[in-house]
Amino acid sequence: MKTVIISNRLPVKIIENNNEYTFIPSEGGLATGLGDVYKNGNSIWIGWSGIEVPEERQQEVIDKLAKLNLYPVFLTQDEINLYYEGFSNEVLWPVFHYLVTYAHYEQSYWDCYKSVNEKFAKAALKVLSQKDKIWIQDYQLLLLPGILRNKLQQSTIGFFQHIPFPSYEIFRLIPWRDELLNGMLGADLIGFHTYDDVRHFLSTTTRLLPVNSSANILSSNDRQIVVEAFPMGIDFDKFSNLTSKDEVQKEIEDFRTGKENMKVILSIDRLDYSKGILERLKAIELLLQIHPEYIGKFELYMIVVPSRDTVPQYRDLREQIDQFVGNLNARYRSVNWIPINYFYRSFPIEVLSALYATADICLVTPMRDGMNLVSKEYVASRNNNDGVLILSEMAGASKELTDAVIVNPNNLGDIMEAIVVALKMPLEEQETRMKAMREVVEKFNVKHWVNNFILRLNEVKNSQNSLLAKHAVNLINENIIERYHKTSSRVLFLDYDGTLVDFAGNIDDASPDDELYSLLEKLTKDDSNKVVIISGRRNETLESWFGHLKVDLIAEHGAWQKAYGGKWNCLPLLTDQWKQEMKSILETYTDRTPGSFIEEKSYSLVWHYRKAEQGLGDLRANEIISHLKILAADKGLQLMPGNKVIEFKNMEVNKGKAALNWLYDKNPDFILALGDDHTDEDIFKALPNDAFTIKVGNNISEAKYYLNDFKEVRKLLWSLADSVVK
Repeated sequence: MKTVIISNRLPVKIIENNNEYTFIPSEGGLATGLGDVYKNGNSIWIGWSGIEVPEERQQEVIDKLAKLNLYPVFLTQDEINLYYEGFSNEVLWPVFHYLVTYAHYEQSYWDCYKSVNEKFAKAALKVLSQKDKIWIQDYQLLLLPGILRNKLQQSTIGFFQHIPFPSYEIFRLIPWRDELLNGMLGADLIGFHTYDDVRHFLSTTTRLLPVNSSANILSSNDRQIVVEAFPMGIDFDKFSNLTSKDEVQKEIEDFRTGKENMKVILSIDRLDYSKGILERLKAIELLLQIHPEYIGKFELYMIVVPSRDTVPQYRDLREQIDQFVGNLNARYRSVNWIPINYFYRSFPIEVLSALYATADICLVTPMRDGMNLVSKEYVASRNNNDGVLILSEMAGASKELTDAVIVNPNNLGDIMEAIVVALKMPLEEQETRMKAMREVVEKFNVKHWVNNFILRLNEVKNSQNSLLAKHAVNLINENIIERYHKTSSRVLFLDYDGTLVDFAGNIDDASPDDELYSLLEKLTKDDSNKVVIISGRRNETLESWFGHLKVDLIAEHGAWQKAYGGKWNCLPLLTDQWKQEMKSILETYTDRTPGSFIEEKSYSLVWHYRKAEQGLGDLRANEIISHLKILAADKGLQLMPGNKVIEFKNMEVNKGKAALNWLYDKNPDFILALGDDHTDEDIFKALPNDAFTIKVGNNISEAKYYLNDFKEVRKLLWSLADSVVK
């Protein structure tokens, strides 16, 4: 088994010089962090080679890269234009950064995005096997997890997105939204930088696709997908140690000469409209207007790394920055002072290290950013524990670096005031803040991020395999039928809603169908079988549906019971005097939750919110539980959250007690219990160890096995009904 990393780009730059291909290692955070993984002898990194390689020379590149544990994907210039520059950066990038007006929903972009993701899959399949661990990186390859899942069903697949994930209202604007989400759901573990991104993804997926969620776990078909936050770190030691190198020390000395009494503010960004560069400049202008006492007291060193400046929006942004900087400097500069030192270029890491080490303030104010590693690199470089970090609340790093001066990047006055605070901040406060941030950055470094993700991916897969072992479908022709054949006194406890039939938006629409009647009739024809339908439904409803069949009925979770051919009996000493007060309280929640309603039974009340707007129903349900939990206990009631319902019933009533009551003085040698809800857990716990207990739905349960849905339940029951006992 090997670990296979797949990303848009390989961690090396390929250069052709004198008809010879050479490779230069990338210094990006991802390449650094995953270096230990892919350089391991039994691992490999798959990605685009970075240049267009003629077909006749592709094998040469493959052979050379193989020595570095790398495997290239070859893309044409047209594919780069449409898949990368087009769909990835003109659809996904602006939408995921909440700048939807910049998005261009071109069909040709989408078609190429799909075909290139297929090309990545084709390349990966040349080196992959079923047992390999696959880790796919970022938004350029959203479809790849799903494609590989179809080809390698049992593989372990992780996916990590390095940019933000937008809210449902934003994401649903993308015409191909369902395909993108289904592609991501091919992974076993999906990672984001922040919990906000996790929350947005879970909300979006459950609203757009027929999947269920419980906490941070999505259930899709017969798989569980875990979605978690893994804040990415940097190589702390690398940036901390860089400052002591001779070449960096020389840069620091040159840089500080003549600036002994000058406060230096540093800003480093790639040219992009999501980075808030213009807003930052406007905040500096505001500072000079409102606080003229700072004229000549600070200098902003602003580095903007060139990026896609042939694209109209980026070209326009660069021109606006150039013009703004020129105008501002022209208005405020003096013979010996210039407010903004602007560089539209990249610098060697030694120069950046010197700037990090000498800048009194680092200004990081993106409008939206997945993480932003510049902020962490600055902190790691501050070995003297001085300096002030001003950080946008829209950057993922702000969730960790809480001792930074946090600002709203849209609020120019907020940024200006933060700069004033930073310029005035006493050294003692700087040290307190910086020490705390350095501890965070050092502990949660890039290796910690890698190890955390890989460890969680292993845990998720082990959990899936454990769950798979409990999947009762795999046991139909083995344990269950084998025991069924060997026994002569059997009882089948069957829940109704969600177990024998699917849920319906309207509870009255979930009546039995012809197939279910045929199934129950066939099961009850065998004199060795006793079928007990045990449901939360009213006794009148069960009587009208099943009174004509040779089955025993238990209604309202055990409040009412009826043996075949007998009369309905109610549990003694039950009271319903509590109902009016509880009902009046529940009605206030119903009035505030369109689509919800109250179902009144003899000895229970049920608040249904299946038809309420998703999210709103869950919110109200949590409010009800919080509000009424103590009151319910005081009145001797059990509060039971279920599948889009909350039920209040007498404490004495539960399915477990009802099942044990039914079993009293009977000694069946085969017991099967099926249920899908919180209320069925009482049966699973109450029954003897040799009983077959099966939960419908693959979430945590006291049951020994699970089935995915009512269809699998019927399939199991038909297998029993149709089997010939020898």
